[in-house]
Amino acid sequence: MKRVKIELKWAIIFTIMSLAWMLLEKTLGWHDESIADHWWLTLFFLPFAVIIYLLAMRETRRRVYKGKMTWKQGFLSGLLMAVFVTLLSPLAQYITHNYITPEYFESVRNYSVTNELMSIEKANAYFNITSYIWQAAIGAFAGGFITSAIGALFLMRK
Repeated sequence: MKRVKIELKWAIIFTIMSLAWMLLEKTLGWHDESIADHWWLTLFFLPFAVIIYLLAMRETRRRVYKGKMTWKQGFLSGLLMAVFVTLLSPLAQYITHNYITPEYFESVRNYSVTNELMSIEKANAYFNITSYIWQAAIGAFAGGFITSAIGALFLMRK
């Protein structure tokens, strides 16, 4: 039970950090004036995401496994956190697109259509809350899976 509490705590921290990042993106104009660069500027979030996973796995190693942890134990710890982050991601998307940056979808659709990157039909189908909830959930789980697998290599101790 202690282990589950650690991963849940870090998943909540991760979700709060991702909401803070969305607020930063919005404040810096990445959701309107700089929408063209949004796709690569968002990559700056990755190091922070990895650090949160590593801190969570390190705490699990220290508090649950008494400083010793196999790769499998570390991977399962990270994977459990990824499941919690995945479950929290629809709520984070809802908060992001209803309170932090409600005009994001309109901005990105307009940019995509104006610059002939997509038709209006494709833009409407891709840039909406339902699509982003699914993308966030799949991305959270896949990213957590990969981060857990690689992070466990660095955190295992015998």
